[in-house]
Amino acid sequence: MDHPLLFELNTRCWLRALSDKLRRPVTLATVPDEEFRFWQERHFTHLWLMGVWASGPKARELARAQPNLLALSREAFGARGPEELTGSPFAVADYAVAADLGGPAALRQFRARLRQHGLALVLDFVPNHLGLDHPWLAQKTDLFVQSLQPRPETFALHVGGQTRWVAHAKDPYFPAWSDTAQLDYRRPETRQAMIATWQSVAAQCDGARCDMAMLLLNDVFDKTWAHFPPSGPPPDGEFWAEAIAAVKQRHPKFVCIAEAYWDLEPHLRALGFDYVYDKKFYDFVTGRNWPALQEHLRGAGARFPPVRFLENHDEPPIASVLSLPEQKAAAVFLLAQPGLRLLHDGQLTGLRRRTPVQFARYWPQTPDPEITAFYDRLLSLLPQTAIGRGEMEFCHTDLPNCFVMKWRAQSARLSLVSVNLAPAPAAFQLRDLEPGWEIRSLLADADSTCHWSGAVLQNDLAPHGFLLLELRRITQ
Repeated sequence: MDHPLLFELNTRCWLRALSDKLRRPVTLATVPDEEFRFWQERHFTHLWLMGVWASGPKARELARAQPNLLALSREAFGARGPEELTGSPFAVADYAVAADLGGPAALRQFRARLRQHGLALVLDFVPNHLGLDHPWLAQKTDLFVQSLQPRPETFALHVGGQTRWVAHAKDPYFPAWSDTAQLDYRRPETRQAMIATWQSVAAQCDGARCDMAMLLLNDVFDKTWAHFPPSGPPPDGEFWAEAIAAVKQRHPKFVCIAEAYWDLEPHLRALGFDYVYDKKFYDFVTGRNWPALQEHLRGAGARFPPVRFLENHDEPPIASVLSLPEQKAAAVFLLAQPGLRLLHDGQLTGLRRRTPVQFARYWPQTPDPEITAFYDRLLSLLPQTAIGRGEMEFCHTDLPNCFVMKWRAQSARLSLVSVNLAPAPAAFQLRDLEPGWEIRSLLADADSTCHWSGAVLQNDLAPHGFLLLELRRITQ
């Protein structure tokens, strides 16, 4: 079994940076060859182009009207800051690639070149809502949550001489997103329209990251929108079960990835998702809650194929959360996990400021050469190991801050990763390795060592220390 390694790119900002560097406009059709070689040499299996779909003028105007975004844009870019606000890529106006990124033809060329370099393409699917610029608001108004009377967090829509009040989409624990319109998944016609949209996305890529997937679950949706009574009886079954079955029928190898929270991850897995976000992994690592992390990895976190990460476009850069030694230990720990491992744009160079998704350019900052060199070394070593291939099991250490992952890809080959996430040294022995191995150290921090007696493996880990060991059967 292979475990994907996914790289998330902020598409708008990345293409703008390439254009500035090369002093010519760069679209998805004209990306330089060295970019593809970079991903190939670091052995990524999938590339997530975050934010390729078209947005519109209403989303842009609303972004430029938000005081917090205006302040951040001026902090980053000075007086021209408001010009760099282009609207949220999750307020989709059309599931076609934005013209300034090259349009649909450019995406087809880009995907073909990815395949030539052994990578698959992941794109966004934002099922819960659409942007205010989407034509369905005029053409298919009935598909949205709405009222004939004004309600909080709605906007007026004038259709056929009648005013309707359409709900802005929301996570029930936060204020509504003012640049969106909420789709009504209690209506069968909404479900069918979005399954057709989902199929159109699947035809353009090899997998999709489904934004806020748990919001569409029947009980979650009904509770969130109970104050907007449905117009008819609820549909049978869950949307995701029908939608995933439909897309897998046409594209059996299509990878379905769910962004999910609230302990609903196993439920979404049961409905057909291939991988589901494991936000608790992130929370426990960044919160330095190692006992909870141990319990999670051996309990709830083992019940579904996870998406694990230290950073993404919604979270602060890990370089702003963890010290440099902590970052290195956490990176080794992350990449030694089973499931889908996600690395984020900027993480590989240690950037410390998060670029808001509404920005057209990266936040100006200087890469950290030490973390850049570390990721280059770490990612280059993984193909020499069993990590990410075959099966992984945790070894017991009796120390809540120390984790040992044993990967087996072949009977005569093991890879062993030991990580100490704490700021104090740690020592422990591993006795569950059968004799007959020779051990080679591939990667270690400066002060961590191990000793193999032929029956017991002694690990002496520095604060935030780690060891990456390769074990091979001794042949007679």
